Amino acid sequence: MGFLVTGNAVLQCTFGAAPCTLVVLPTNKVMVEMPAANIMDQKPFLNIPTFGVCTSLANPTVAAATAAALGVLTPMPCIPMTVAPWAVGNPQVLIGNMPALNDGSKLMCSWAGVISITFAGQVKVMV
Repeated sequence: MGFLVTGNAVLQCTFGAAPCTLVVLPTNKVMVEMPAANIMDQKPFLNIPTFGVCTSLANPTVAAATAAALGVLTPMPCIPMTVAPWAVGNPQVLIGNMPALNDGSKLMCSWAGVISITFAGQVKVMV
């Protein structure tokens, strides 16, 4: 059991330089101080902003910049590539007909990063 994730939750990527905040639109019409999130709130730039710079060599821009620097790791701007929903969420609580997002959920980036939730955005509602 974890906390229900809402807008302004703090996220961190394993290859990102800085944390960012989750953006949740009020389309699901469930509010807990802020709009509540479900596992489909994973769209790059709409829900998941940038994490500053990326250091993953799986990211083509980082790989190209590192190759140009003769093998010296060269971070490049983060462009989140989240194509799958958050895993696992809470299937017993539905928000907008999708499982609610809790603070133990993880999101995979196509550039090999794992995005985790460091603060759920609220501390009153558990799911």
